[in-house]
Amino acid sequence: MRIAVILVNYNGKQYNEACIETLLSQKRFGKDVYTMKIYVVDNASRDGSMQIIQERYGGDGRIETIFLDGNYGFSYANNVGIRRAGEWGADYVLLLNNDTEAEEDMLAQLMACAGRHPDSVIAPKIYYSDRRNVLWSAGGAVSPVIRKVRHIGLDQEDKGQFDKEQRIGFATGCCLLIPKSVTDEAGFLDERFFLYYEDTEYSFRLHKRGIPVWYCPEARLYHKVGASSKGAGSPLCAYYIARNWLLCNSMYLGMRYPLFLCYYAVNRAVCCIIWLVRGKRELVRATGRGILDCRRKKFGRAQYWD
Repeated sequence: MRIAVILVNYNGKQYNEACIETLLSQKRFGKDVYTMKIYVVDNASRDGSMQIIQERYGGDGRIETIFLDGNYGFSYANNVGIRRAGEWGADYVLLLNNDTEAEEDMLAQLMACAGRHPDSVIAPKIYYSDRRNVLWSAGGAVSPVIRKVRHIGLDQEDKGQFDKEQRIGFATGCCLLIPKSVTDEAGFLDERFFLYYEDTEYSFRLHKRGIPVWYCPEARLYHKVGASSKGAGSPLCAYYIARNWLLCNSMYLGMRYPLFLCYYAVNRAVCCIIWLVRGKRELVRATGRGILDCRRKKFGRAQYWD
């Protein structure tokens, strides 16, 4: 059994080593037999992070570095890694944010869950890295009408209330175990999204094709939330959410899309009013740009930020 872990790096000097070390320290149990390889795909970082990885792990055959000539976004870089993993003969790929740290048996627990649910995508229980008893995601749910996604258990102290293994409607791209059978059928991530909502679109696509997504509470991960996008309050974040939320739902809502647009307009208007009151005009401008670019079908990387 071959498992390829895909880490996308963009100026992640302060995160990579901690993430990689927890992967290299994974424990196995029972008759668990697999070979793991880590692919670090770099989106033209400028902080010396890849040089550090090469210096520290250059002689380790379990780690391979891939350098892209520009910042092509989360989806594109993951897809490069998935293709390289396919050339290696991977049976599974684990898409994993590099600003995470895995519990020592996370991979073994994910694989055990995958064994119970063949041809399914598996997601772990995810905590905040700086509050290790507080949940960030215990799987994801989708609202029935406008299909708005949310993290189950968000900001709740973990008291075992989300310890049931179950099918879920949405899984965050922070950590996804995907078997080759699923990528063969459903394809790779949609590269138009660049950042944000690529995992929502992929979850919707899996649901449409009847491919199950399972939440595995025994597999535990710790996440430095917002590290890859400079935080939830950045213009970068506001832009991609405004644009990609529209794009994603336009693909799957059908006759319900006009109803979603009403909700979207109110939701974004309220956010913009709050930002104006707080003097954050740059977030309002970023939202307007995102909406306009979606109408113009300008996707991929926005040119407003480095």
